[in-house]
Formats: sequence, C-alpha cells, structure tokens
Amino acid sequence: MSTQPLPLDGVTVVAVEQAVAAPFATRQLADLGARVIKIERPDGGDFARGYDTAARGLASHFVWCNRGKESVAIDLKDPRGLAVVRQLVGEADVFVQNLAQGAAARLGLDAATLCAGHPRLVAVDISGYGAEGPYAHKRAYDMLVQCEAGLVSVTGTPGQPVKAGIPAADIAAAMYAFSGVLAALLRRATTGRGGPVEVSMLDALTEWMGHPLHHGMHGGGSPARTGLAHSVIAPYDAYATADGERVLLSVQNDREWRRLAGQVLEQPELADDPAFATNAARTANRERTDAVVARALGVLTGKEALAALDAAGIACARLNTVADVAAHPQLAARDRWREVESPVGALRALLPPITLPGGAEPRMGAVPALGEHTDATLRALGMTDEQTAALRRDGVIA
Repeated sequence: MSTQPLPLDGVTVVAVEQAVAAPFATRQLADLGARVIKIERPDGGDFARGYDTAARGLASHFVWCNRGKESVAIDLKDPRGLAVVRQLVGEADVFVQNLAQGAAARLGLDAATLCAGHPRLVAVDISGYGAEGPYAHKRAYDMLVQCEAGLVSVTGTPGQPVKAGIPAADIAAAMYAFSGVLAALLRRATTGRGGPVEVSMLDALTEWMGHPLHHGMHGGGSPARTGLAHSVIAPYDAYATADGERVLLSVQNDREWRRLAGQVLEQPELADDPAFATNAARTANRERTDAVVARALGVLTGKEALAALDAAGIACARLNTVADVAAHPQLAARDRWREVESPVGALRALLPPITLPGGAEPRMGAVPALGEHTDATLRALGMTDEQTAALRRDGVIA
C-alpha cells in the first residue's frame, strides 16, 4: 500500500516572524510538508537566535521553532528588499507575520492589505492584544500576557504567584494560528478564496483560562493557588519517597480513595471514617489527609510507590526533571525521537504530536543558518547573480 503524502505538500508559506508565536506556528506547517520561507533581518536575523547558546552554540528557542525552514535575510526597510518579499508573497499560499503592532501595516504586509491584492492568499496577523482597543500597541511579551490573562494569578503557591515555566501565551497563539491556517486553507479549497486570519496572544491564553475564568465569573470566586495540589480535590499532590523522589497522585472519587486506603495506605478503616470518606471531607481535612498519604509513601522508594499505586488503580506520576523527560521510557518505546540537521550538526528533536498513520513521516528538516537560502530564493525569482551581489553589497540582503 502506497504511503499518503504529507497533507501540506505543495503549500508555500512566507513568514516575517520572530521570537516564538509565529515561528512555532509555521514550524507545524513545515513539519506537515509546507515549504516555509522565513524572512529575517540581515543584521542578526530573528532575535531568538540570540536568546542563548545551549544547543551546541545555537539558541534552544530557535532550534525548537525553526527546523525545516528556508532562511532568507532581507532588509524590509529598503524598498528593494520589500519588493522581493512582496514578490514572494504573490507566489505563496500563506503569509504569517508577528511584527510589532502597526509595523506590518506600514509595510503593506498586514493581512487585510495582502488578501485584498491576492484573493487566494491566507494571511495571518499574530498580535499581543489584537488590532484595536486600549492595549493594541502595548508590548506583549509572553510573561506580560500571562499576567494580563490571569494565568499567573492561579499558578504558584498561596504566598507566591509564578508564571508558567514555558511560554504559554506564545504557544497558545501559535497553535490557534496553525489551526486557523488549516481552516482557511480548507475553506479556500471549497470557495477558491483565502482571507485574513487574526490571532492575539491575549485571546488565545484567555481561552485556555476556561475553568478558572468560568469558575470565577459564575460565582465560584478565583481558584486558590495551591502549588501541585488541587483546590477542590484531595489527596492530589506530590509526596516524598524514601529515596528522595517525589510521586504525584490524584484520587478523583471515593471509590479510588477506598482502594488507596486499603491497598496502599494499609488502613482500610479510613474508607469509612467520616473525616476521610468523601472528597468534601478529605478537602476540609486536607492536612490530615496529606499527612496520612505522606507517611505511607515516605517508607517506600519511588519505584515501589508507583508500583503500589498502579496496582491499586490510582492515577500517579513521577515529578520528572527535564533530563528525565529526555530519557522517558514511553517516548523511547514509541520511537518519538529523531535527529535534525543544523549548522552545528545533528540535533535531537521530538516528533510533532500530530501522527497521521499510513502517511509519510513529518518532514523534520534542518535548522537554517541566517540567510542560508537567500541566493537560491532570489535566483528562483529571476534575479541575476549580479543583481544579488549588488543587493548584498548595499546591505539589503545577507
């Protein structure tokens, strides 16, 4: 049986992008087969290239978000460079940008302008707070949007709010931009027209605030910050084991509590004790509940505790480090790791979460060097070597 092609084979994407939100969105498109032409500044490129040097000299953010793309370094402030980008857009299926609010419109690269001139184009504007309103022109870094969306208010301990350890606002916007592109391409397949797609980081992350937001709006108040615990479920936390590990467990109903009490805590009488028999009682007596669980798990190793909880049918997990995740047996067993090429050699990378059985494997292409594809791209547009050399001499390209 022949293998199905990647779903975005033949789709060309032009992206004027930086940092995480737009690059992570277009990386999803590249993994699914699209050709992604990444437009970067000649003087350093996407500023995420300079965030760190952890990936053998390359920035970890950049490696994560930019595999499988072609890097074309062009100065958009020079009319000659802007003309090249407009020519590329004219031949593209999708355009994505996340410049500072208003910058794309000044260049004529906003979604509305581009779609008016190219009816089949799907053009995406990713912003921090949207195109209108009092926050439209505020700087919108991930941490700031996490605060504005209320995520920080429900994350952390009772005494200390904390931001998420990953760029949650950027990732949320990226995934809605990705799905927005797919939806718009599907619509184009039936109508022949593309159209603008707008995604803001605030809208995306506020949608992800669904449970605490609805809990608060409809009379329940703002959920308390409880660290690894749960505000309305007990036991639900991480507990130390004899060998220094921390094991998390979650009891979702009273049947599970009965099994935990009898098979793991070895105190079956707690199943009917009024102080523990119901979730409401356990939550009201959270300190006593946690103390009982902590004593039982504290004499076991992490491996023994997980085995006992699994045998009793109790949801549980290790509190893994990043190194633990990189060596996770489940990822290894399912063959989820690959290597991608880069300017510093092969780098380990995780397969994208979308799996299409019977189809070609995702196209996990190389991480590009700055301007690696500039000459080839301009040559394909019909530019001569002399013209390209002149642009490079003037600093318009790199």
